[in-house]
Formats: sequence, C-alpha cells, structure tokens
Amino acid sequence: MDPVIVVGAGPVGLSLSLALARLGVPTVVLDETTGQEETRPARTVVLRPDTAAFVARLGCADTLESAGTHWTAWRTMRRRRLRERVAFAPRTPDGAAAPATASPVHLPQHALTRALRTALAHEKLAEVVTGSRLADLEQDEHGISAHTRGPNGTWWRGSYLIGCDGPRSTVRKLLDVRFPGRTAVERHAVAALRCELPWPGEALLHRSPPRQGGGPGSEVSARPLAGHVWRLDWLLPPGRELVTPDALVARIRDSLAGWTSESPAGQADETGTEGDGTLPRGRGHGRLVPPYELLDTGVHTVHHRLARDWRQGRAFLAGDAAHLLGALGTQGLDEGLRDAENLAWKLGLAWHHGASDVLLDSYQAERRGAVAARLRAADQALPLLRDGRAVRWRTVLPGAARGRSTLLTDGHLGRGPLGAPPVYARTPLAPPDGQSGSLLVETPPGAPVTDVAVTASDGAVVRLRDRLGRGLLVVLVAPGTGVWDRRHWQSAGLMPQLADAVDALPMDAEVLVTEAYPGAAAHTVLLVRPDGHLVTALSGVRPAEMAACANAVRGGAHGPVTGSGRARRSGDAAASGGGEAGEEEASAVDPVGSSMLHSESD
Repeated sequence: MDPVIVVGAGPVGLSLSLALARLGVPTVVLDETTGQEETRPARTVVLRPDTAAFVARLGCADTLESAGTHWTAWRTMRRRRLRERVAFAPRTPDGAAAPATASPVHLPQHALTRALRTALAHEKLAEVVTGSRLADLEQDEHGISAHTRGPNGTWWRGSYLIGCDGPRSTVRKLLDVRFPGRTAVERHAVAALRCELPWPGEALLHRSPPRQGGGPGSEVSARPLAGHVWRLDWLLPPGRELVTPDALVARIRDSLAGWTSESPAGQADETGTEGDGTLPRGRGHGRLVPPYELLDTGVHTVHHRLARDWRQGRAFLAGDAAHLLGALGTQGLDEGLRDAENLAWKLGLAWHHGASDVLLDSYQAERRGAVAARLRAADQALPLLRDGRAVRWRTVLPGAARGRSTLLTDGHLGRGPLGAPPVYARTPLAPPDGQSGSLLVETPPGAPVTDVAVTASDGAVVRLRDRLGRGLLVVLVAPGTGVWDRRHWQSAGLMPQLADAVDALPMDAEVLVTEAYPGAAAHTVLLVRPDGHLVTALSGVRPAEMAACANAVRGGAHGPVTGSGRARRSGDAAASGGGEAGEEEASAVDPVGSSMLHSESD
C-alpha cells in the first residue's frame, strides 16, 4: 500500500509522521524548506502534560528535560498585589505528579523541531524530502497524488495526505476549504533575555503593572526557560503601530525595574513579595534595572480562524492549516499535537486494515469540535478581559465567575473552558448506549484518563500515558497488585477470563493493571483509546460489552481486524478479592461564534 504523505515539517507534521511510523505506516514528509531550523529563543512553546507525554513517547523525552523547563509555580498579579499563586507538584523520577498539579513544559520551538527531526531520521519507514513545494493534488478512490516543485519536484503517490503546512496552507487552498475567522485578535511584543528575576523558576502574569500605566489593558507575562533565560510578552494596544527597538527596550527596563527593589534586605520574603503578597515598593523610580542580556525579540500577532472542513476524501488538515488560536494564554501547538495524536491511530487502522467513513470522519467531528469550543470560549471572554466591562460573568461565559485573573490563569495553565484538554462527549466512536455493565468513574466517557501508575507485561511499573499510541488499553483495577509475583499473573483470579476477552477483541489491545483509579472500585475494567480518552468503565470482565466498545472505537470497520488475539498481557486480577469539546455544529452558523468576522485568509 502507498505511504501516507505529510505536507509540512513543523512540529505537527513531524509528530504525525513519527506517530505513524511507530504504527508501522510508511510516510513521506514534503518539506519546502532546507530542513535547517532557525534558532529563535523568543519563539517558544508551552506543552501541557498530555501533549508533553505524546512528544516524549515519540522519542523527545531527553530534549524536554534538557531544553525544557518545568515551572515550580504560576503567579498572577494585578498592580502590586498577588491575586493567585498556583504551586506545581515537585517532579519525581517517575514523573508521578497528578495532572491537576503537573507543570507545563516550556521550551524553544526550534529545540522541539530539531528533536523531532532527529527522531524521524532514525525511522526506516519515514522519509523527509526537503526543497519540495506542493503545487497540485489529485485523488481517487484508491489513493492521492501530490505534485511538488523545486529541486525534488515530482509526483508522489500516497494512500492518504495530511496538510500540516501552516496558516497559509497550500493543501487547504488546493482543496478549496474556507478559513473564516478573525485577524489580529491580539498582538504581543516578545523578548527573550537572560537575567535573574525575584521569582526563580516561577512564571508570572502581571496585569496592570504600575510602571506601564496600570491601565486595564496593560499586561506582561514572564515565563522561565532553561539557562536563566526568560520569555517576556507584553500585550500591545489595538492598532498596527510599529514596536521600535527603543520602545521595546523601554518596556524591558520598566518591567524588570518594577519587579526588583532597592529595599533593605529582609523587607520582602523569599518569593519577592511583602508578607501580604504585594510587590515591595522600594524607592519608586529609583529602582535599579537588574543586569540582563537581550537574546531575541519579535512581535507575535494572534489570529483566530477555523477551517470549514478538516477532511475531504483522502486528504486531511491538521495544526495551523486547520485552526489558529492563541489569545488569552491558549496554545495553538497544543491543539495541533492533539490533532496529530488523534489522527495517527485512526490512519494506522485505515492503512493496515481498512477503515469506515465513521472512523475517518470522527477526526473532524472530535478535533474540529474541540477547537471550535476553545475559540468560542476565547471569543466570549475577550471583551470581558480586555475591555473591562462590568457584566455578569455567568451569563456570558459559564464557569468564569471566579474573576478575570483566574480565567486568564486558566488559559495559561490549561484549565477551564480556555485550556482544559478536550472531552469527546459526542464522538461518533462512542460505544452503544445501555450497556448493563457500564460504571461511572471520575473520568467521564470521552475525557482523557488520569495518568495513574500501571503494571506492564514485564512486571515493570510505568505511567499509563507511556503505553498509549498503539491499540486499546484494557486497564484492570486490582488493589494489592504490587505484592504479587508476576509468575502468577497469567493464571490467577480474573486474569484468564480477561485475557481471553481481550484476545477476542476486533483490534489489538494491551492488558494493564493498576492499584487504584479515581472513582473506580475493585474489578473495574477501563477501556482506553490509543490517544488516551476513556471509552467506558465496566464492572468486571464483560466480553460482549468489551467487543462492542472495541468495534465502536474502530468505527465498525470492514470486519474483524486481522492480527487480533495478540494481546500484550500484564497485571493480576487475583490481588483484588470539560466542558464538552467534541460537539460539532449542525447548522450553517460559523461554530467559532456569531461575533467573529468572516473573511478569507491570504
């Protein structure tokens, strides 16, 4: 069968190609650049725990550790007063921090891209072709062809094609897919500099800083990177006026001076604030600007757009080619990586075993619905946060009544309607209704599972997220598992019955065991999709329900998947005695929100 063609060699395209290669699917990555990533310290990415785990599984864990920074806390300030401080759980050798308390990973984008390229270079099933600019597409019922120009200009034949080629996507234009939305929603001046700030290891969002006028629309954030480097972002007022070098240096000096003080030693606590959480006042304008080294600068413009269609036949869109977002702390790359993880396992099934339209269409239904919900939330919150209007928060944005500062914090930290991982509550891949053995646990169906410790087939205790990406995960909740020798696992308690049920599933699956799962009783069996979203929780081993769920997950494809019955068994049963983001719009109304402008991108 022909390889999958990936157009674009940014983080999303490279991640998708790597994920497919790990599933035994050959790929060709068409890269119109020379393959040399530009070093830009001020261009950074923030990965939430789920997307960081996805990148780590692709072979980039070392780069996340060496080039990335896990913050110790996030603080939100307004004027001189600390409004909120979120402390992150200390990291342990096995990365066992709970998702609710785990820090994001902050690293330069060029470091991530280079790590993905390096990992892809070691994959025999993947080929990156540089200097290849897409010019035309043709598809039929058997495959899709891509014509490229440049030094390697030729026709490429593929089974499927994914456009990961950025905001000005050639794939999207060749497919004649509209890209409506809003242009220049926000603008930020950006700088990367090496210095010492009063809150080492902590990220900061400072609203209405006194030294910058203190107006309702002024805002600056500081996020630490490795090597005592910080990325600073200043929200710019509406308009298109240029940010001159002198103006940017003035912003840097004002911000740094505002965060430091000439106050006598001991006046402020170890966090750099007074005992009541305020900034030390020092001697006002007599404050010194601490030494700093300016490494890089730029202006970042945020657009909000959403492609009308994410699939046309054998062609798909992902990442910035499908959506643009980024206001109020939301992270576009996070959503692009979720696109890649969602689509990879579905194309893996399609390439190896064939797939129904239900399975392939579920990519758009789930991912477009999730991003549309995120854009709606940002579109509704922007007037409240930026204009300072006195309105009733609950009536405009449910769940946002805690206040402006907390809502902004949610966006930056991946919580609430602006940032929480998506829940595919109305996915086409949902199991049949009315299963007699279904249980309610703390994770609702369609939501990302909690990253608990699980026992793998070789007896090793690993994180649940480490096992994602290939087939279904069948997780048995069995308290006391840790005291059992794995020699007894295959024949004790419920394990033989569970192993037989998994062997009979219509797609590959792995059996894992956990001591406990939030809200789950002993003997609970969790079915988890390859991208980490819960299918269902069952009371005990129920072969018929398990098979029905597995069949639903693969979209009811063309008959049983060959190769099932190779379950990777582990664990022991004898030890045991968001807001909905998967909603697709049914009407012709733009799902981003009725207040958005409808204009085509360049």
